[in-house]
Amino acid sequence: MVESGGANKQSLQRDSWGHRPGPQGFTTVIIDAGHGGHDSGAIGHGAMEKSLAMDTALRLKRKLSSQFKVVMLRSDDRFIDLDERVKLVNGYSSAVLVSLHYNSSRSSYIRGPETYYWRVDSHGLAARIQQNMEQVAGGRYSGQGKKRRRLRLTRNPKIPCVLVEFGYLSNAVDARLVKSASYRDRLASAVAGAIITQRNIGDAGTGVLPRPLYQPLSRPTDRPGS
Repeated sequence: MVESGGANKQSLQRDSWGHRPGPQGFTTVIIDAGHGGHDSGAIGHGAMEKSLAMDTALRLKRKLSSQFKVVMLRSDDRFIDLDERVKLVNGYSSAVLVSLHYNSSRSSYIRGPETYYWRVDSHGLAARIQQNMEQVAGGRYSGQGKKRRRLRLTRNPKIPCVLVEFGYLSNAVDARLVKSASYRDRLASAVAGAIITQRNIGDAGTGVLPRPLYQPLSRPTDRPGS
C-alpha cells in the first residue's frame, strides 16, 4: 500500500500510469459533460442524461471559474468520441478531469451517487467527491459508492481523472431529485468543494492509497465492467 501524503508536484505533470499520490496545487479543471448530440445517454422518468450532464457541468464551471482555469470538453449539444475526449485531456498538465454523468440500471431500486476512478493519483479526489455527494443525497443510496473501474475516462487520461454518476434515472426517487435545479446545484457544489479541497491539501485525510494496477488502456471492445 502507498500512504497518502501532502503536496506532490510530480502529480501536476502528465503520466501514463498515475501510480503516485494525488495532486495538490493544480491550476486547471477539465469538465466533461457526458454524452451529447446523437448520444443521449440514459433516459428515464422524463429525464435525459446528456441534458442534465450539460446543465450540471455549467453549474460546476460557474462555481470554479474564480479559482481555476476551467476547460469544458463540450459547451453545447454535440457528440465527441470518448477517445477524442482523452486526446483533448492529454494536452493539459497541472490539471484534473471530472467527467459528469447520470446513471441507469436494469433494477429500478438501485439509486444514489457513485464515483469511479482507476489511477492511484485519482483516489483522493474520488473519495472527496463521493463523500460530499453522499451528504447531499442524505445517505439514501444503494449503489456502489466509490469504485475503482477501468473506463476510457478513468484509465486512459494522463492526468488525475474521475467519473461522477450523480444518480440513477432508472430510479423514480433519484430521477425526481435530479430534475430539480436546486438539487443539481447542490451536487455541483459538492463536486466543486471536493476539487477545491484536493487543490488545497492534496490527499490528506483520504486514507491509504490503493495499490498500483497495470491493466492496459480501456478500449471500446472491452467487455463491460472489465
